[in-house]
Amino acid sequence: MSDAEWAVVRPLLPVPGWLRGRGGQPEVYCHRAMLDAIRCLVDNGTKWRAMPADFPRWDRVYAFFRRWRDHGLVKEFHDRLRRKVREQAGRDPEPSAGVIDSQSVKADAVVGADSRGFDGGKLINGRKRHAVVDTLGLLLGVLVTDADIGDRAAAQVLLAQVAAKYHRLTLVWADGGYTGSLVEYGRTVLALVLAIVKRSDDMRGFVVLPKRWIVERFFAHLMRSRRLVRDFERSTGSAEAMVYWSMTQLMTRRLARPRPSRA
Repeated sequence: MSDAEWAVVRPLLPVPGWLRGRGGQPEVYCHRAMLDAIRCLVDNGTKWRAMPADFPRWDRVYAFFRRWRDHGLVKEFHDRLRRKVREQAGRDPEPSAGVIDSQSVKADAVVGADSRGFDGGKLINGRKRHAVVDTLGLLLGVLVTDADIGDRAAAQVLLAQVAAKYHRLTLVWADGGYTGSLVEYGRTVLALVLAIVKRSDDMRGFVVLPKRWIVERFFAHLMRSRRLVRDFERSTGSAEAMVYWSMTQLMTRRLARPRPSRA
């Protein structure tokens, strides 16, 4: 990352336990080197053991990745960056509306049969990423499941997690695959209005649908990270962490971008 990005990132990093008097030993490697190594892996799609020699040893980088994944530190870091991006855009730090959708991706051979399935609609054997984004296209929550899990079943779990975390969230747009009992469940149990944006029968060819293009652009951003073009993770927890790391890279670049001067 550039110096401008590091100046933005450094104050938002979680404070290690040994600096807060909670015991433990000081970390050997600089956080900037660790973040650069993980960002390189996510962006270029390399293997852990093929980590370039300019970075710390691959097993130390993986231990850092695993610790941040298991303790929720990557989500905490990601959420701090998202609030910063929203404030820079003149929005409230907490969102009040979002968009939900799913994306099926092929799974690598390392993905076991217990966490993969076949999506009959997309004809994909792998996993499915269910995501909720805000109106700026920033990630609010992600859930990785087998590809044969229905959108409504996964959305019920994901929306419950998102609604419990963001209390200002009252409106979520979705496509026609989320109709049915999920709309009533969101209204009565989660206090969410699930607005269905459908494609009319008289439409022909590619048409940009209101609000739904936001989450589609989010998935397009993920596809620019080569590690996410396919699912190479043995566990769904690692697959979700990779999505968060990809979005942190997008947001740090956006925050470090020079602002245009106003007359």
